[in-house]
Amino acid sequence: MVDLSDILGAKILIVDDLEANVRLLDRMLRQAGHTCVASTMDPHEVCGLHRDNRYDLILLDLEMPGMDGFQVMEGLKEIETDGYLPILVITAQPTQNLRALEAGARDFISKPFDLAEVLMRVHNMLEVRLLHQAARNHGRMLESLALKDPLTGLANRRLLADRMSMAIVHARRNKSAMAVVYLDLDGFKQINDTLGHGAGDVLLKMVAGRLVATVREEDTVARLGGDEFMISLWQVGRADTAAAVALKVIAAVSQPYAIEGHTVSVTTSAGVGIYPVHGEDADTLMESADLALYEAKRAGKNAYRISQRTDRSAVARSQHDPLAFSTPLPCVRENAGGSVNG
Repeated sequence: MVDLSDILGAKILIVDDLEANVRLLDRMLRQAGHTCVASTMDPHEVCGLHRDNRYDLILLDLEMPGMDGFQVMEGLKEIETDGYLPILVITAQPTQNLRALEAGARDFISKPFDLAEVLMRVHNMLEVRLLHQAARNHGRMLESLALKDPLTGLANRRLLADRMSMAIVHARRNKSAMAVVYLDLDGFKQINDTLGHGAGDVLLKMVAGRLVATVREEDTVARLGGDEFMISLWQVGRADTAAAVALKVIAAVSQPYAIEGHTVSVTTSAGVGIYPVHGEDADTLMESADLALYEAKRAGKNAYRISQRTDRSAVARSQHDPLAFSTPLPCVRENAGGSVNG
């Protein structure tokens, strides 16, 4: 909801080439309680001012020398890309009202000014504008909630699936590869049991931050739920590129955490699936990585495994492709101490 304080605190810009009109409108608005009123007599300044300040309402004179109000509105359309121009036009020519509305203005006031009419039209336009902004912000919030994990801010399953699909399409088009790394924290339940779920949530957020820091901007880090995460690597040139990411993640996660006065240590296990050898679609790739994660857990945790599941049709199609991953990388385990064993 929009209340009176929102309306009176909204940002207003007065644009008129006559100083007497600017001063009159400014005084009228301030006497009515409006607290954020600016003005300019130069129409060429309007777009720059609006880009910097994002006014909730612009009172715009239509007839000004050098650049008229219609030209100003055309410039503002490049800023207000959603098509909503917060323009209340000012005109002494009633015949221009329809043209102004067709050009994008939301309402008009006529000269000479009628105080009650001006204030009512300003109030109504600001109310609509602020409601429009509130609805847009609410929509963005809902979209974010639909695509992001509410605890960590990472991508959720839905967004991950979209990003993986895009990465697969890109890899298929460029005859290259992409990969996924499926992660599960070792010993997370013990943290929850000893320090409580609040500390567990803090740990998950800290882990999320470290995961994001280990990958490229174009890669996607997602939380699948609980203490499970997945990284979608946009493009990998060789199989050992994905393995290097898994090693880097294991090393980053295993560093100690300071939580509520306690020093907490946790490790992670990882399973790697590579397109196209281990699957040609997102679901198959995730399943392959999940099976590899299970093998890493069974091998003693704090380790990664490359999937041993092979999509034979993909291998057959890529046998003559120098970028094909026809031979899986040997299983490698990263110990907590940093040594690598075969």
